[in-house]
Amino acid sequence: MRIVVTGATGFIGCQLAQILAALGHDLVATGRATSTVESARLERLKKAGVRVEVGSLLDPGFALALTKACEIVIHLAAAQHEGNVPDSYFRDINVKGTRLLLEAAISAGARRFVYGSTIGVYGEASDQELTEQSATHPENIYAVTKLEAEQVVSAHASQIETCIGRISETYGPGDFRLLKLFRAIDRGKFLMIGSGENVRQVIYVDDLAAGLLLAAEHPAAVGQTFVFAGTEVMTTNSMVEQIAAALQRRPPRMHIPVWPFRAAAAILECTLRPLGIQPPLTQRRLDFFTKSFLFSTAKYRQVLGFVPRVRFTEGAAATADWYRKQGHL
Repeated sequence: MRIVVTGATGFIGCQLAQILAALGHDLVATGRATSTVESARLERLKKAGVRVEVGSLLDPGFALALTKACEIVIHLAAAQHEGNVPDSYFRDINVKGTRLLLEAAISAGARRFVYGSTIGVYGEASDQELTEQSATHPENIYAVTKLEAEQVVSAHASQIETCIGRISETYGPGDFRLLKLFRAIDRGKFLMIGSGENVRQVIYVDDLAAGLLLAAEHPAAVGQTFVFAGTEVMTTNSMVEQIAAALQRRPPRMHIPVWPFRAAAAILECTLRPLGIQPPLTQRRLDFFTKSFLFSTAKYRQVLGFVPRVRFTEGAAATADWYRKQGHL
Protein backbone atom coordinates (compact mmCIF):
# COMPACT_ATOMS: atom_id res chain seq x y z
CA MET A 1 0.00 0.00 0.00
CA ARG A 2 1.04 3.61 -0.42
CA ILE A 3 0.88 5.03 3.08
CA VAL A 4 1.37 8.56 4.41
CA VAL A 5 2.65 8.86 7.99
CA THR A 6 2.62 12.26 9.67
CA GLY A 7 4.59 13.03 12.81
CA ALA A 8 7.35 10.76 11.49
CA THR A 9 10.09 12.52 13.43
CA GLY A 10 8.27 11.77 16.67
CA PHE A 11 9.07 8.63 18.62
CA ILE A 12 6.05 6.59 17.53
CA GLY A 13 5.95 7.92 13.97
CA CYS A 14 9.63 7.23 13.34
CA GLN A 15 9.41 3.63 14.51
CA LEU A 16 6.15 3.03 12.64
CA ALA A 17 7.59 4.45 9.40
CA GLN A 18 10.66 2.22 9.61
CA ILE A 19 8.52 -0.86 10.24
CA LEU A 20 6.20 -0.05 7.33
CA ALA A 21 9.16 0.53 5.03
CA ALA A 22 10.70 -2.80 6.08
CA LEU A 23 7.40 -4.51 5.23
CA GLY A 24 7.66 -3.15 1.70
CA HIS A 25 4.97 -0.48 1.76
CA ASP A 26 5.36 2.58 -0.49
CA LEU A 27 5.81 5.13 2.24
CA VAL A 28 5.73 8.91 2.36
CA ALA A 29 6.53 10.50 5.72
CA THR A 30 6.49 14.02 7.05
CA GLY A 31 7.62 15.58 10.30
CA ARG A 32 9.38 18.64 11.60
CA ALA A 33 13.06 18.71 12.54
CA THR A 34 13.36 21.54 15.05
CA SER A 35 15.48 19.69 17.62
CA THR A 36 18.54 17.47 17.58
CA VAL A 37 16.39 14.45 18.43
CA GLU A 38 13.99 15.12 15.56
CA SER A 39 16.88 15.74 13.17
CA ALA A 40 18.46 12.44 14.17
CA ARG A 41 15.18 10.63 13.53
CA LEU A 42 14.91 12.32 10.15
CA GLU A 43 18.32 10.97 9.21
CA ARG A 44 17.34 7.52 10.47
CA LEU A 45 14.29 7.56 8.20
CA LYS A 46 16.34 8.59 5.20
CA LYS A 47 18.85 5.80 5.84
CA ALA A 48 15.93 3.35 5.96
CA GLY A 49 14.93 4.51 2.49
CA VAL A 50 11.84 6.40 3.63
CA ARG A 51 10.79 9.32 1.46
CA VAL A 52 10.42 12.35 3.71
CA GLU A 53 8.56 15.51 2.72
CA VAL A 54 8.98 18.68 4.77
CA GLY A 55 6.16 21.19 5.08
CA SER A 56 3.26 22.40 7.19
CA LEU A 57 0.00 20.48 7.38
CA LEU A 58 -1.68 23.87 7.79
CA ASP A 59 -0.74 24.54 4.16
CA PRO A 60 -3.55 23.02 2.05
CA GLY A 61 -1.20 22.81 -0.93
CA PHE A 62 1.33 20.77 1.01
CA ALA A 63 -1.39 18.48 2.37
CA LEU A 64 -2.67 17.85 -1.16
CA ALA A 65 0.81 17.11 -2.50
CA LEU A 66 1.55 14.82 0.46
CA THR A 67 -1.57 12.69 -0.01
CA LYS A 68 -1.44 12.47 -3.81
CA ALA A 69 -2.20 8.89 -4.95
CA CYS A 70 -2.02 7.56 -1.38
CA GLU A 71 -4.26 4.76 -0.09
CA ILE A 72 -3.82 5.18 3.65
CA VAL A 73 -3.07 8.15 5.91
CA ILE A 74 -1.86 7.52 9.46
CA HIS A 75 -1.97 10.88 11.19
CA LEU A 76 0.25 11.12 14.28
CA ALA A 77 1.49 14.72 14.08
CA ALA A 78 0.33 16.89 16.98
CA ALA A 79 1.11 19.77 19.27
CA GLN A 80 1.62 18.06 22.60
CA HIS A 81 4.13 19.22 25.19
CA GLU A 82 4.58 22.86 24.25
CA GLY A 83 4.07 24.99 27.36
CA ASN A 84 5.07 28.36 25.96
CA VAL A 85 2.31 28.78 23.37
CA PRO A 86 -1.34 29.94 23.52
CA ASP A 87 -4.24 27.50 23.34
CA SER A 88 -4.88 28.64 19.78
CA TYR A 89 -1.63 26.94 18.73
CA PHE A 90 -2.93 23.55 19.90
CA ARG A 91 -6.25 24.13 18.16
CA ASP A 92 -4.57 25.10 14.90
CA ILE A 93 -2.21 22.10 14.81
CA ASN A 94 -4.43 19.42 16.32
CA VAL A 95 -7.85 20.37 14.97
CA LYS A 96 -7.41 22.55 11.89
CA GLY A 97 -4.40 20.54 10.73
CA THR A 98 -6.37 17.30 11.02
CA ARG A 99 -9.29 18.75 9.07
CA LEU A 100 -7.06 20.02 6.25
CA LEU A 101 -5.25 16.69 6.00
CA LEU A 102 -8.57 14.83 5.96
CA GLU A 103 -9.91 17.03 3.18
CA ALA A 104 -6.71 16.52 1.20
CA ALA A 105 -6.89 12.75 1.66
CA ILE A 106 -10.50 12.69 0.48
CA SER A 107 -9.62 14.85 -2.51
CA ALA A 108 -6.73 12.50 -3.35
CA GLY A 109 -9.02 9.47 -3.26
CA ALA A 110 -7.41 7.86 -0.22
CA ARG A 111 -9.21 4.82 1.11
CA ARG A 112 -8.64 5.13 4.88
CA PHE A 113 -7.64 7.74 7.46
CA VAL A 114 -6.24 6.49 10.78
CA TYR A 115 -6.10 9.11 13.51
CA GLY A 116 -3.68 8.74 16.41
CA SER A 117 -5.45 10.16 19.44
CA THR A 118 -4.64 9.83 23.15
CA ILE A 119 -5.95 8.21 26.32
CA GLY A 120 -5.73 11.72 27.75
CA VAL A 121 -9.25 12.33 26.45
CA TYR A 122 -10.54 10.35 29.45
CA GLY A 123 -9.01 12.67 32.04
CA GLU A 124 -8.55 10.43 35.07
CA ALA A 125 -10.42 7.41 36.36
CA SER A 126 -8.76 5.18 38.93
CA ASP A 127 -11.78 3.33 40.23
CA GLN A 128 -13.18 1.78 37.07
CA GLU A 129 -12.08 0.02 33.91
CA LEU A 130 -12.35 2.28 30.89
CA THR A 131 -13.56 1.20 27.47
CA GLU A 132 -13.91 2.93 24.13
CA GLN A 133 -17.46 3.86 25.17
CA SER A 134 -16.51 5.45 28.49
CA ALA A 135 -17.22 9.13 29.01
CA THR A 136 -14.46 11.55 28.09
CA HIS A 137 -13.25 14.33 30.41
CA PRO A 138 -10.16 15.97 28.89
CA GLU A 139 -8.35 18.11 31.45
CA ASN A 140 -5.84 20.12 29.41
CA ILE A 141 -5.70 21.88 26.06
CA TYR A 142 -3.80 19.04 24.40
CA ALA A 143 -6.42 16.44 25.31
CA VAL A 144 -9.29 18.85 24.58
CA THR A 145 -8.05 19.49 21.05
CA LYS A 146 -7.28 15.81 20.43
CA LEU A 147 -10.89 14.99 21.30
CA GLU A 148 -12.10 17.79 19.03
CA ALA A 149 -9.98 16.32 16.24
CA GLU A 150 -11.58 12.91 16.85
CA GLN A 151 -14.94 14.56 16.24
CA VAL A 152 -13.63 16.08 13.00
CA VAL A 153 -12.51 12.64 11.85
CA SER A 154 -15.84 11.05 12.71
CA ALA A 155 -17.70 13.81 10.86
CA HIS A 156 -15.93 12.77 7.63
CA ALA A 157 -16.73 9.06 7.99
CA SER A 158 -19.21 9.16 5.11
CA GLN A 159 -16.47 10.35 2.73
CA ILE A 160 -13.54 8.14 3.71
CA GLU A 161 -12.96 5.06 5.87
CA THR A 162 -11.87 6.21 9.32
CA CYS A 163 -10.38 4.64 12.41
CA ILE A 164 -9.35 6.30 15.67
CA GLY A 165 -6.67 4.89 17.94
CA ARG A 166 -6.44 6.27 21.47
CA ILE A 167 -2.81 5.64 22.30
CA SER A 168 -1.60 4.82 25.79
CA GLU A 169 1.87 5.55 27.20
CA THR A 170 4.31 4.15 24.67
CA TYR A 171 7.92 3.21 25.31
CA GLY A 172 10.82 1.38 23.71
CA PRO A 173 14.12 1.98 21.91
CA GLY A 174 14.17 5.48 20.46
CA ASP A 175 12.02 6.98 23.24
CA PHE A 176 13.42 10.05 24.98
CA ARG A 177 10.40 10.72 27.20
CA LEU A 178 11.46 8.03 29.70
CA LEU A 179 15.20 8.65 29.38
CA LYS A 180 15.27 10.90 32.46
CA LEU A 181 13.55 8.16 34.48
CA PHE A 182 15.98 5.47 33.33
CA ARG A 183 18.94 7.78 33.89
CA ALA A 184 17.84 8.77 37.42
CA ILE A 185 17.34 5.12 38.40
CA ASP A 186 20.67 4.16 36.81
CA ARG A 187 22.48 6.86 38.81
CA GLY A 188 20.66 6.10 42.06
CA LYS A 189 19.05 9.55 42.13
CA PHE A 190 15.40 8.74 41.49
CA LEU A 191 12.80 10.03 43.96
CA MET A 192 9.19 8.88 43.74
CA ILE A 193 6.79 11.81 43.88
CA GLY A 194 3.70 10.63 45.76
CA SER A 195 2.79 7.07 46.70
CA GLY A 196 3.63 5.48 43.36
CA GLU A 197 0.46 3.42 43.56
CA ASN A 198 -1.23 4.98 40.52
CA VAL A 199 -1.77 2.37 37.82
CA ARG A 200 -0.81 2.41 34.15
CA GLN A 201 -0.91 0.22 31.04
CA VAL A 202 2.06 1.04 28.86
CA ILE A 203 2.56 -0.42 25.37
CA TYR A 204 5.80 -1.26 23.59
CA VAL A 205 6.31 0.80 20.45
CA ASP A 206 6.58 -2.18 18.08
CA ASP A 207 3.33 -3.57 19.46
CA LEU A 208 1.63 -0.22 18.94
CA ALA A 209 2.93 -0.10 15.35
CA ALA A 210 1.36 -3.51 14.74
CA GLY A 211 -1.95 -2.24 16.15
CA LEU A 212 -1.87 0.88 13.97
CA LEU A 213 -1.19 -1.22 10.88
CA LEU A 214 -4.23 -3.35 11.68
CA ALA A 215 -6.23 -0.15 12.09
CA ALA A 216 -5.07 0.82 8.59
CA GLU A 217 -5.85 -2.43 6.80
CA HIS A 218 -8.34 -4.57 8.76
CA PRO A 219 -11.87 -4.44 7.25
CA ALA A 220 -13.48 -4.49 10.70
CA ALA A 221 -11.57 -1.39 11.83
CA VAL A 222 -13.64 0.96 9.67
CA GLY A 223 -15.57 3.48 11.73
CA GLN A 224 -14.17 2.15 14.99
CA THR A 225 -12.30 3.64 17.93
CA PHE A 226 -9.73 1.50 19.75
CA VAL A 227 -7.77 2.06 22.93
CA PHE A 228 -4.24 0.84 22.22
CA ALA A 229 -2.97 0.09 25.72
CA GLY A 230 -0.80 -2.76 26.93
CA THR A 231 -2.30 -5.79 28.66
CA GLU A 232 -0.17 -5.51 31.81
CA VAL A 233 -1.57 -3.40 34.64
CA MET A 234 1.21 -2.07 36.86
CA THR A 235 1.71 0.60 39.48
CA THR A 236 4.37 3.24 39.00
CA ASN A 237 6.24 1.55 41.86
CA SER A 238 6.25 -1.73 39.92
CA MET A 239 7.31 0.03 36.73
CA VAL A 240 10.27 1.64 38.51
CA GLU A 241 11.27 -1.68 40.11
CA GLN A 242 11.27 -3.43 36.73
CA ILE A 243 13.35 -0.66 35.16
CA ALA A 244 15.82 -0.94 38.04
CA ALA A 245 16.05 -4.69 37.40
CA ALA A 246 16.69 -4.07 33.69
CA LEU A 247 19.48 -1.66 34.66
CA GLN A 248 20.80 -4.05 37.32
CA ARG A 249 20.33 -1.42 39.97
CA ARG A 250 18.71 -1.53 43.40
CA PRO A 251 15.10 -0.27 43.24
CA PRO A 252 14.70 3.21 44.77
CA ARG A 253 12.58 3.48 47.92
CA MET A 254 12.45 7.22 48.67
CA HIS A 255 9.04 8.94 48.36
CA ILE A 256 8.33 12.67 48.56
CA PRO A 257 5.00 14.56 48.70
CA VAL A 258 3.25 15.71 45.56
CA TRP A 259 1.86 19.03 46.80
CA PRO A 260 5.05 21.16 46.67
CA PHE A 261 5.54 20.16 43.03
CA ARG A 262 1.89 20.89 42.21
CA ALA A 263 2.23 24.35 43.70
CA ALA A 264 5.51 25.02 41.92
CA ALA A 265 4.12 23.84 38.58
CA ALA A 266 1.05 26.06 38.91
CA ILE A 267 3.19 29.12 39.70
CA LEU A 268 5.63 28.43 36.85
CA GLU A 269 2.83 27.94 34.33
CA CYS A 270 1.03 31.11 35.40
CA THR A 271 4.14 33.26 35.28
CA LEU A 272 6.17 31.84 32.37
CA ARG A 273 3.58 30.74 29.84
CA PRO A 274 2.21 34.29 29.20
CA LEU A 275 5.82 35.34 28.52
CA GLY A 276 6.26 32.62 25.91
CA ILE A 277 8.74 30.69 28.09
CA GLN A 278 8.58 26.90 28.40
CA PRO A 279 8.07 26.09 32.12
CA PRO A 280 10.65 23.60 33.46
CA LEU A 281 7.86 21.89 35.40
CA THR A 282 4.20 21.57 34.42
CA GLN A 283 1.17 19.95 36.01
CA ARG A 284 0.90 17.62 33.01
CA ARG A 285 4.37 16.26 33.72
CA LEU A 286 3.29 15.40 37.24
CA ASP A 287 0.52 13.22 35.79
CA PHE A 288 3.12 10.46 35.45
CA PHE A 289 3.18 10.16 39.25
CA THR A 290 -0.47 10.80 40.01
CA LYS A 291 -2.88 9.73 37.26
CA SER A 292 -4.32 6.24 37.09
CA PHE A 293 -5.67 4.57 33.98
CA LEU A 294 -7.16 1.10 33.73
CA PHE A 295 -8.37 -0.07 30.34
CA SER A 296 -10.23 -3.00 28.86
CA THR A 297 -8.34 -4.53 25.95
CA ALA A 298 -11.27 -6.68 24.87
CA LYS A 299 -12.26 -4.66 21.80
CA TYR A 300 -8.98 -4.72 19.94
CA ARG A 301 -8.58 -8.41 20.76
CA GLN A 302 -12.04 -9.34 19.52
CA VAL A 303 -12.33 -7.01 16.51
CA LEU A 304 -8.75 -6.91 15.24
CA GLY A 305 -7.31 -10.08 16.72
CA PHE A 306 -4.56 -7.88 18.11
CA VAL A 307 -2.48 -9.04 21.08
CA PRO A 308 0.55 -7.04 22.32
CA ARG A 309 3.49 -9.44 22.56
CA VAL A 310 6.23 -7.63 24.47
CA ARG A 311 6.04 -7.75 28.25
CA PHE A 312 7.42 -4.83 30.21
CA THR A 313 10.41 -6.71 31.64
CA GLU A 314 11.52 -7.53 28.09
CA GLY A 315 10.71 -4.09 26.71
CA ALA A 316 12.46 -2.27 29.57
CA ALA A 317 15.59 -4.37 28.99
CA ALA A 318 15.55 -3.57 25.25
CA THR A 319 15.07 0.13 26.00
CA ALA A 320 17.90 0.17 28.54
CA ASP A 321 20.16 -1.60 26.05
CA TRP A 322 19.36 1.02 23.38
CA TYR A 323 20.07 3.87 25.80
CA ARG A 324 23.44 2.34 26.66
CA LYS A 325 24.40 1.81 23.02
CA GLN A 326 23.51 5.45 22.28
CA GLY A 327 25.64 6.62 25.21
CA HIS A 328 22.70 7.97 27.22
CA LEU A 329 23.41 5.85 30.31
